Amino acid sequence: MDTIATPQGRRLAVMRQAGQGPHVVFLGGFRSDMTGTKAAWLADWAEARGRAFLRFDYSGHGQSEGAFEDGTIGQWLEDAEAVLDLAPGRAILVGSSMGGWISLLIARRAPHRVAGLVTVAAAPDFTEDSYWDGASEEQKARLMAEGVIHVPSDYGAPYPITRRLIEDGRDHLLLREPLHLPMPTRMLQGSADADVPPATAYRLLDHATGPNLRLTVVKDADHRFSSPRCLKLIAQAIGEVSD
Repeated sequence: MDTIATPQGRRLAVMRQAGQGPHVVFLGGFRSDMTGTKAAWLADWAEARGRAFLRFDYSGHGQSEGAFEDGTIGQWLEDAEAVLDLAPGRAILVGSSMGGWISLLIARRAPHRVAGLVTVAAAPDFTEDSYWDGASEEQKARLMAEGVIHVPSDYGAPYPITRRLIEDGRDHLLLREPLHLPMPTRMLQGSADADVPPATAYRLLDHATGPNLRLTVVKDADHRFSSPRCLKLIAQAIGEVSD
């Protein structure tokens, strides 16, 4: 494992595997880390095929420095861009959940850096459409007054959702502005995803424009999208956007 400093001074944990390009760069989800099932499986997949592979932890996640509560979509986007600078030329981005949102932001801001894009249960605009719109009036008032609320999670301790996260998220919304994806793009989604419903994937597909976009919905797959069948579909999608 390596440590890099972002231009903003945050120190990130990064794992790099040498190999044939273009680099595959994995962008994880909200409060996940680079040791998760998908990231670890893709590391093994890349090593077996001699593919260059990068995975990392956003600031406040995993082995990177910082407090999770201090993070925002904008900061984590900056983190991902700093890691992308380690991959020469154009890269293939594989973004899971929040990482799907961030990879789409990169594709919109710097399409020349992206050779292909794979999203897995992408969660664009979730700070607004899920946490803000899903909050009660009492929760919204407390968030604005106190700066944080704690939301129950199926993945462990409640998530601290900060006012800063919500307000910064509004500066990075994808589904309210044009989104053109000139690179080959594959979107993967589980039909049984309780965290990011299939309706979000269909909305994203309808909203985005591009010459080579495809959405695959897997019956009964949940948000983790980590069954052997689902992992193989991720690898297949990487192959498709690599061709």
